[in-house]
Amino acid sequence: MKILSNAKINLGLNIISKRLDGFHEIESVFIPIDFSDVLFIEKSKEFSFKSKGIQIQGDIKSNLCVRAYQLLAADFDIEPVTILLDKKIPIGAGLGGGSSNAAFVLKAINSLFHLNLDTETLRNYASKLGSDCAFFIENKPALASGRGEILKPIMFKLNCWCLLVYPNIHVSTQVAYSKVKPKQPEINLEQLIQNSKEGWQSTIKNDFEPSVFANYPLINELKQSIIEMGAFYSAMSGSGSSVFGFFNEKVDASILGDKYIVEQFPINIY
Repeated sequence: MKILSNAKINLGLNIISKRLDGFHEIESVFIPIDFSDVLFIEKSKEFSFKSKGIQIQGDIKSNLCVRAYQLLAADFDIEPVTILLDKKIPIGAGLGGGSSNAAFVLKAINSLFHLNLDTETLRNYASKLGSDCAFFIENKPALASGRGEILKPIMFKLNCWCLLVYPNIHVSTQVAYSKVKPKQPEINLEQLIQNSKEGWQSTIKNDFEPSVFANYPLINELKQSIIEMGAFYSAMSGSGSSVFGFFNEKVDASILGDKYIVEQFPINIY
């Protein structure tokens, strides 16, 4: 079974408060994008996980693909599988690549073994693996709250080209959160996103940007370059370090040079 495991970007990200459990209350719009890892999953005599492409650090046992399989194997009598992950989405980029991998493994195991788990059940399993894993179960634009696991369908129009740039900088989500000062937004994101897209740049913010930009000025420079290229909106995605820009038409990204990972694709939300 071959599965495309796509990334996401954050349109706006408000860090509202720190919770007693150590997590933060957030508000963000998650948008799935056409930039994917590739998963290959098959039944096997014994379990194995391998990866190629971008190197994954750390113990295999802690990998979200492995944990996703083990989560279902603990509750259901399923055979071992082999999982091969072709990693293309940068790690530490604010694109949710690992969370996506976990969610798509859950969905693949559900299909492969005919478990007939409904969407809500799969979302509950996904939430045990990571704050934004649940988003990738339905994989549709959503307003995220709580720690990112509470999802509400959101209706707005966005038809544009998205330029996504990864500056080869790894930003630790944990460190990024430690430097943010939570605050209640004056106007909630659900309301702001209904306004004209030409006004988004001055109203829709990512609360991680000030502290991340202070530590990594290159990321801010990259955002400004994208705005100068004609983007009607540009921001860092998640806790960084990827930066994206929305354009009314496809752009020539060669001006950015060849030192970054650059992707460009259409976004069509009705």
